[in-house]
Amino acid sequence: MTVQDERAPTPGRSNSREAFRVALNKFVAGERLDMQQLAAELNVDRSTLFRWVGNRDTLLVDILTYLTNRALREAEGAATGSGGQRLARIAEIYAGKINAAGYYRTFLRREPERSLRLITTKASPLQRHVVQTFEGLIDKESARGFRHSMNSGDLAYLTVRIIESFVYADMITGEEPDAGKVRQAIAALLQVDAAV
Repeated sequence: MTVQDERAPTPGRSNSREAFRVALNKFVAGERLDMQQLAAELNVDRSTLFRWVGNRDTLLVDILTYLTNRALREAEGAATGSGGQRLARIAEIYAGKINAAGYYRTFLRREPERSLRLITTKASPLQRHVVQTFEGLIDKESARGFRHSMNSGDLAYLTVRIIESFVYADMITGEEPDAGKVRQAIAALLQVDAAV
């Protein structure tokens, strides 16, 4: 499995896609998603909107997954090298994209508990998705000769937790988020040189 194509969730109807598109644009603009306002803008009642996109948390996870897929795909495309060095570089680029996304940082500051719950816990499919994506990237490098001593799923989970530790450092320890530390830590985990 490699990074998935960038696409919105596959709702069955064009109305659902339009609702997702409007919500995505609001989120990227740094606006708080308000389901009542979104329903009014789409000229539907809340129950119709909920049928189209689910509740607010579901919609937020869909938006975050869409944006995450884009960032992961760009990171995979930009990373050079092979094996553990390539994996560490993908993680660094991905973390850097998250850190640089103003809308993402705005969401984290405005709704810290909700954002961490939706992004970093088993309560949301997003973390599972990112772990599975990194597992696919690890398997891809393994097929090219990269060797590691752990199960790919466990290694992917640790990789994602390292990324989270440095991306959300300001919320966890009060330190600044640092994508460079992501590469260093993952290179150490994979026992490869951190230099790119």
